[in-house]
Amino acid sequence: MIAVDTGFLLALVDARDRWHERAMALRDTASEGWITTWPVITETAYLYSSRLDERAVHALLDDVAAGELLVWDIPSRAASEIGKLIRKYASLPMDLADASLVLLAEHLGHGRILSTDMRDFGAYRWKNRKPFKNLLEAA
Repeated sequence: MIAVDTGFLLALVDARDRWHERAMALRDTASEGWITTWPVITETAYLYSSRLDERAVHALLDDVAAGELLVWDIPSRAASEIGKLIRKYASLPMDLADASLVLLAEHLGHGRILSTDMRDFGAYRWKNRKPFKNLLEAA
């Protein structure tokens, strides 16, 4: 499973995005399974709606419904961890979607991610010390 962030999902469908070619080059990694969180889905749907159109939002939700993009449910007990992460990385700053992806990495036991946010995912650590491996960076 590979974690996916909003920027990657946007770049994948928006041909005008500066990351589009790199994202398209990595679309075959979907065969390993892509997983994200509900905060990322919410953020992505908003950006699709404002930058693209409602058809893109429907396609995103269809992918979720079909199981092509898995969505991890953040356990309610993790709410305090999200707050701690957001405070820890306030200087970047970290938002809810990014914090949820750090928790997802801890759940998965690895930091393999597809994200256009090189700075932040270069700084974030899961399990407090383990760096993310952004596959989009190497593409």
